[in-house]
Amino acid sequence: MALPQAKSDLLAARIAGLSFDASGWLGKARTDALARLTAMGAPVKRDEYWRYTDPSALTAPVAPKAALFDAKDEAPLFDSIDRLKLVFVDGVFDATQSDPPEMAGVEIVRLADLAGTDLHWARDIYGVLETRGQEPVARPMAALNTAFATDGVLIRVTGKAAKPVSLIYQHKDEQSDAILHHCLKLEEGAELTVLEDGPAAARFTKVMEVEVAKDARFHHIRAQGRDHERRAHTHIFACIGAGALFKSFTLTANGRLTRNEAFVELVGADGVAHLAGAAVGDGDFLHDDTVFVTHAAERCESRQVFKKVLKNGAIGVFQGKILVRQKAQKTDGYQISQSLLLDDDSQFLAKPELEIYADDVKCSHGSTSGAIDETALFYLQSRGVPKPVATSLLVLAFLAEAIAEVEDEDIAEDIRSRLEGWLHRHEH
Repeated sequence: MALPQAKSDLLAARIAGLSFDASGWLGKARTDALARLTAMGAPVKRDEYWRYTDPSALTAPVAPKAALFDAKDEAPLFDSIDRLKLVFVDGVFDATQSDPPEMAGVEIVRLADLAGTDLHWARDIYGVLETRGQEPVARPMAALNTAFATDGVLIRVTGKAAKPVSLIYQHKDEQSDAILHHCLKLEEGAELTVLEDGPAAARFTKVMEVEVAKDARFHHIRAQGRDHERRAHTHIFACIGAGALFKSFTLTANGRLTRNEAFVELVGADGVAHLAGAAVGDGDFLHDDTVFVTHAAERCESRQVFKKVLKNGAIGVFQGKILVRQKAQKTDGYQISQSLLLDDDSQFLAKPELEIYADDVKCSHGSTSGAIDETALFYLQSRGVPKPVATSLLVLAFLAEAIAEVEDEDIAEDIRSRLEGWLHRHEH
């Protein structure tokens, strides 16, 4: 079928100002990605997986302006954790603010330093997992990222990392347009925690490709927020080996538009993949989680737990799918998406899916949307708890299942305190 001219024209305008480097092994991956992107064209709202989210702000030739938020009174997230800090300012690595990469005891290379090189371990990951994630759902913005990303980190772990790697994204330019691409390779038995936080840019496009080998453990904790007018579109592509663990949690507060996509494949027996998110939005806020988990091996477990709290016309979107292939017997798949609407103006749009070809599985999915429990609210108030405090307690209880996916209790407690602060600032 011929590509609609409108999608081709939109794409041409979007990439016209981007630089393209076809040298070295990266050039081959970028050229292939550009070919995929050209065949797909830019996403439009008429596309099935964009029906709830208008991508025009992501495909516009120039990034919409996003005002900077003064966070002087807000302590940096994860500040109490002993971590390796890697700082990006509007999508460019800042060595002066970053720690020496060797402090984490893992191999870390900057993507921008590999231009023109002929060989690197990341050639088996960069663009490879993204390509696999293009079926059965087209993800043109991920291909755009692979073709035009100018910076990012490549991390290879052979044992247990000495400390978490913290990727800090700072926003300094009101019209910055950042494109980052990270590749992570965890060898057999390795272990790594990656922390991400910061508004990043006025418009932020990011891809993270993660290969988790046999018996390896990967923890990913991400916080998106602060600068409300920002737009962000992120992708995670993960391949999980036998007996391996992959856990990803995202906290989102504020943001004019945020779309987080995940494509996770369980390719080895007894693999585990958990994806969770807690989002809170007020007013001009759209938050979209689009998740696709494929079970392709026996006795694997997956969990999708996504909770959203919305008020003053905020919009939440969840599109989640569990695909169980015929050979993936004894699969345990769980999916839940829920929203708490604090007024009559907000809305939650959900599309949960199961597609199962094996006959010995345990899979479930559910999606609910509702108001705060008036009985519980009355009970707390009758015991002398002020209504705003009672409301915050019930909201935090609602989000608890998603936050429980964070194994580190110190981090989980920090996340709870951030949410309490956000609820306090948005009481009216």
